[in-house]
Amino acid sequence: MFGVVPKVLWSRVKEADERNYCTWMMRSLLIEQGDRLILVDTGMGDKQSEKFFSHYEPHGPSITASLAEKGFSRDDITDVFLTHLHFDHCGGCINKEDDKLVLAFRNATYWCNKEHWQWAVEPNAREVASFLKENILPIEESGQLKFVDVKEGIAFAKDIHLRFCSGHTRAMMLPQIKYKGETIVFMADLLPSTHHIPLPWIMSYDMFPMDSLKEKETFLKEALANDFVLYFEHDPDTECCRLKDTPKGIRAGDGFKISDL
Repeated sequence: MFGVVPKVLWSRVKEADERNYCTWMMRSLLIEQGDRLILVDTGMGDKQSEKFFSHYEPHGPSITASLAEKGFSRDDITDVFLTHLHFDHCGGCINKEDDKLVLAFRNATYWCNKEHWQWAVEPNAREVASFLKENILPIEESGQLKFVDVKEGIAFAKDIHLRFCSGHTRAMMLPQIKYKGETIVFMADLLPSTHHIPLPWIMSYDMFPMDSLKEKETFLKEALANDFVLYFEHDPDTECCRLKDTPKGIRAGDGFKISDL
């Protein structure tokens, strides 16, 4: 998760167990907008084998349970927006029922972009373990897949515009949302956590780390100047924060929940 940053440094901010495992979040975002109920990313789901999950030890509430807390069911979701197709972001799109792969959100349109879709269905050797066909191909086969244009700032819905990054993986999409006068950016894997805000702290998962470095630097300057709210998908301790300028560079401000806005 911290790439070339030595453990003697990253262990000061993130504790690991005796196996070098760290605890991370898979945090989705639910956007209620008129007659649309938009779910951003779906976690890794629960259909993989016991051996598969033994490498990750998932825990915590399911999306089904989390939706129920808000008074919704999976069938209420109208749109599933996928930042990218790595298994920990899209695995929950598909369920296994009697050995058959079916849409978990059967009434939803699933959104990706053509450039990233092609990158995922014809994966390179380094990313092939992250792009699992059982998470991806059933979406296309369902007829409920749609593509957005890969165009910076393009509107996905009212008050939701898209940013594109290609350092982590080709054409990853970040929703930028206007809400109560604030600008909220769903960070996906551009900034998985507050610990990844320092520029050199780049995951070894990133396909093009120098592009990640440039994308981070550009985004952080813009986010600081415009007081963006950053919403973190993988940070178990901090759901949201704003940024602050410090003698060491741009860093995370105090954390808070999106419900505090």
